[in-house]
Amino acid sequence: MDVVEFRPTPEQYAWTFGGVPPVATVKPGTLLKLWTEDAFAGRLRTVDDLASLSLKMPDVNPQTGPFYVAGAEPGDTLAVHFVSIEPARDWAASSTIPFFGGLTGTDRTATLQPPLPERTWIYHLNSDRRTVTFAARGSEFQLELPIDPMHGTVGVAPPAREVRSSLVPDTFGGNMDTPEMRAGVTCYLGVNVEGALFSIGDGHYRQGEGESCGTAVEGAMNTTLLVELIKSGAAPAPLWPRIESDTDLMVVGSARPLEDAWRASQVAMVDWLGELLGLDRLDAYQLLTQISQCPLANVCDTNYSAVTKVAKSLLPPVRAFDGMHSYLREQAAAAS
Repeated sequence: MDVVEFRPTPEQYAWTFGGVPPVATVKPGTLLKLWTEDAFAGRLRTVDDLASLSLKMPDVNPQTGPFYVAGAEPGDTLAVHFVSIEPARDWAASSTIPFFGGLTGTDRTATLQPPLPERTWIYHLNSDRRTVTFAARGSEFQLELPIDPMHGTVGVAPPAREVRSSLVPDTFGGNMDTPEMRAGVTCYLGVNVEGALFSIGDGHYRQGEGESCGTAVEGAMNTTLLVELIKSGAAPAPLWPRIESDTDLMVVGSARPLEDAWRASQVAMVDWLGELLGLDRLDAYQLLTQISQCPLANVCDTNYSAVTKVAKSLLPPVRAFDGMHSYLREQAAAAS
């Protein structure tokens, strides 16, 4: 197994999906050990650092990558398996940002009200207890919360020579911000350009569904992942990102309004159930109606993201992408 370690310098950060030359070429089956910067590019370090003064748009949400996957062609499927996702610092940050978030007026939900007050929270990590501490700014209240590390951003280059901000989620993946993107899962992404050109970033030490204020517990990450390639013809490439864990099948849809993101994930899951179980669309639609769960990912980004989730325990034994997730789990165990 090839092992590639990569820690980008600030000049090597990718701020978009598409339009960025690869930082390295990797073969399918490669184990990647990566470091990613937080969504604030490390600029919010104390409670006195305010987003409007510290952040420089559009240089937010830096990505590590992109990586050119040898042999990847449009129509193929990239499988990215997260072996481990671990905090790389003993602190992380969150913030309210003017005209950004799910419960404030924004540039798209325009109102005459002024922005919410800016405030920054610093979460300190206890690595022994695997917790972070929420410390209220308006009182002495504190609460220890278990960490649940995840990547908010996982994606490939979009089709048609598009260049999209690393703040945007869409069919290519991107800034989906789903807590389901944790260690132990495999993410399947349709390849749009030669080499796929995939990147990751936006590590969260934990995040609630919806990411209400627009920022999670944002922190730098040390992440180990396996990358594999499923050639076209072996299975249809997914239109929307798919996630497989040991217990669940999931699809992420991204759009505005939120119901269209939900619809995209639902239709994509109807199609996936049809592929796996040999059902026509109406039968798959009926089955999905009775067994799906619908956790929110984000309700704050330029596109919202919704997840459709189906428990494997409710289905007969299935082998998505010919058992790729199980294969990568075995490879990860062998590598460790």
